[in-house]
Amino acid sequence: MERRAISIAQACASVGVSRRTIYNWMSAGKVQYVRTAGGAVRIYEDSLWRKPDAAGSNGDAGAATSASDLT
Repeated sequence: MERRAISIAQACASVGVSRRTIYNWMSAGKVQYVRTAGGAVRIYEDSLWRKPDAAGSNGDAGAATSASDLT
């Protein structure tokens, strides 16, 4: 199965953060991304969400990662 890559704007809308935050996460290695042949950045959508084993004890597996969790 191929991973879905989305634009910076789509990533911002998905998790409710600013473009600057997405770029900070990219620099820190908190999200995975790829550059297209034309130089555009695409964020792997699955890297924006928690993995089920990393959800902790509150039982919110698969829930959106909040900005405080990633910064």
